[in-house]
Amino acid sequence: MLKLNLTLLALALFASCSPRKEKIPEIPAMPDRSDKMVIYQMMTRLFSNTNTTNKPFGTIQENGVGKMNDINKVALQGIKELGVTHIWYTGILEHAVLTDYTQYGIALDDADVVKGRAGSGYAIKDYYDIDPDLAVDVKNRMKEFEQLVERTHQEGLKVIIDFVPNHVARTYKSDVKPEGVKDLGEGDDNTVAFKASNNFYYLPGQSFQPPAQYNSLGGNSFPTKDKKYAEYPAKVTGNDQFTATPGINEWFETIKLNYGVDIQNNRAIHFDPIPDTWIKMKDILIFWANKNVDGFRCDMTEMVPVEFWNWAIPQVKAINTKIIFIAEIYNPAQYKNYLDKGGFDFLYDKVQLYDTLRLLINQKAHTVGIAHIQESLRGMNHQMLHFLENHDEQRIASPYFAGDAWKAVPAMVVSATIDQSPIMIYFGQEVGEPGAGAEGFGSDDGRTTMFDYWGVPQHQKWVNVGKCDGGQLSEEQKQLRQFYGDILKLSSRNRAIANGDYFDLTKLNQEQGNISHLISAYARWINEENLVIVSNFNSKTEKVKLNLPDDLASAMKLEKGKAYVGRDLLRSGAEIGFNESLHAEMELPAHSSFILKIK
Repeated sequence: MLKLNLTLLALALFASCSPRKEKIPEIPAMPDRSDKMVIYQMMTRLFSNTNTTNKPFGTIQENGVGKMNDINKVALQGIKELGVTHIWYTGILEHAVLTDYTQYGIALDDADVVKGRAGSGYAIKDYYDIDPDLAVDVKNRMKEFEQLVERTHQEGLKVIIDFVPNHVARTYKSDVKPEGVKDLGEGDDNTVAFKASNNFYYLPGQSFQPPAQYNSLGGNSFPTKDKKYAEYPAKVTGNDQFTATPGINEWFETIKLNYGVDIQNNRAIHFDPIPDTWIKMKDILIFWANKNVDGFRCDMTEMVPVEFWNWAIPQVKAINTKIIFIAEIYNPAQYKNYLDKGGFDFLYDKVQLYDTLRLLINQKAHTVGIAHIQESLRGMNHQMLHFLENHDEQRIASPYFAGDAWKAVPAMVVSATIDQSPIMIYFGQEVGEPGAGAEGFGSDDGRTTMFDYWGVPQHQKWVNVGKCDGGQLSEEQKQLRQFYGDILKLSSRNRAIANGDYFDLTKLNQEQGNISHLISAYARWINEENLVIVSNFNSKTEKVKLNLPDDLASAMKLEKGKAYVGRDLLRSGAEIGFNESLHAEMELPAHSSFILKIK
C-alpha cells in the first residue's frame, strides 16, 4: 500500500488508490449537460511533444515539437475522461517562427523580432493559415487542422481557437488569403500617424529599432539576430507603445491594429464609414467559423473597441448560432459593457476570483472575499470563466505560486462549483506540472514557455510516448489527476452546480465564530438537489461548525426540527450530521473540501 505523505494523507479522500480497504464507489454518472462547460486549454505545439532534450533556446530539430496528427483518438479520450467538454487549441494560427519554411512558400522571419525560436502564438503572421510547426505534411497543414477538428467532434468534444484581434507580427503577410482579399497594411497611407482607413498606426520619419538587450539573449545560437531588421516608418507596438524603440518587456514583436480610434488624439473615434480593419477582421472570423470551430477565445479584448464586437459577433453567429466568444478581459468596470453591448458569451474572471484564490492558497487573504466577488458579479456570475492556470499565469506547483499542486484543491473546488460558469484547466495542471526550467525567451519564471520548443516533463509522463495512458505517472500524480477528473465531472453533471442557485454561508458563520478566515462555505441547490460546499485553505485540519440560516433552509425545503445527513460527493465517504437546528460540526483536513449532499 502506498505510503502517503502528510499532504496526501489529508487528501486521500480524493485518491483512486485510497488507503481505505473497502471499495469506494465512483461518483454517480448523470446525463451529460451542456449547461456548464469544462475547457481544457492545450498549448498545441507542446502537448504531444515526447522529446525530452530540453536544450535552452533549442531548435525544432533539437527539442522537437508536437503535431496535430498526434492528438489522436486515444489522446482525446484521455482528455474527455476528465470531464472536459471543450478543447482550446492554443497557438493554432500561423505566427512568426525561426524555423525555415521557405521551401513551402512561407517567408523567413527575422530573429530580431521573434521572441524565442518557436515564437509567440499571439504574434500572428497569417490569419488565414495554420502554424507549419504543427503539421506532419506542411503542404497539407490546413487539411490536418480540419481533420483535428473532425476527430475532436467525433469524441463529443468542441473546438475553441484563438482570435488575436489587437495586434499582428511585424512581418505579417498572408500567403494563402482568399482570392480578392487585401493584406493588412496593403494600401495604408504611412505618411501620417493616424488615418481611419489605415490598418496600422505609424511613426512617420522614424525607423523601428528592436530592443538592444534582446540581441544578447541566446548568445551565438541566434546568428541572424543582427539588429538589421528594417521597418520604416516604424509602426506602433501592439501594447500601445507609440515609440520606435520599445523595451524588451513590451510586445515589441507585434504591431497594433487600427480600429478607427485616434489614440493620441483623446481616443477620438472614426467609425463611420466602417473602418477597413473591422471588415478584414470580421471576414477572418467568418473564415474560421466556416471551418466548424465552436468558439473563439479573443485575446486582449478590451484593446479593441466594444463597438467592433457589437458589429462583428452577430454576423459570425448568423453562420453558427451556437458558436461562443470568450473575452480575455481585466477591467471589471467593463464587464457588463462587453457582455451586453459587445455580445460576448463569457469573460475571464482573473482579477477577481483568480487573484483572490491565489492569495488564499498562500493564506494571504480571507475567504469572505469570495462572497464579495460573487455579489459584485450578480447577474453576470454564469458568464465568468474560472481558472487557476493558463499560458499567462504561473503554474500552481511552481515555487513562484504554491510549490505544491495539492494546495490548490480547495481553490479548484471553489472555481468549479461556486456558480454556473465554465471552468478551465491548463494541460499538465492535472498532474502537477511545475513549469520548471529556463526554456529560452521563456525564462525560469514558473510558467510553461509559450515562446520556445520544449518538452513538458510531468505532462509527458501522462503522454507516455504517445500512449496517453499515464503509464509514467507517479502514484501521487495519478491521485491528483483522479481528483481533477472527479471535480470536473461533478461540476458539469451535477444539476445543483451546473444550473442551481447560490447562497453564501461564509460571512454569517465567521461572524458567529464558527469558522476561521481560511474556511469557505456556501450552498448550491436546485429542486431536491441540495449541496453544502465547505473548503479549507489552511495547512492544518480545521474544526468547522456550520449553521444553515432559516432563509436558506426554506429555499432548500429543509425543515427545522428534522435532522439531516450530508454525504460527501468526493471520495472521503464522509457523512456529516445536521441536527434539528440545521447545525453541523466536522473536521476538515488541510487543503481539502467537502461537497455535502443533504438528505
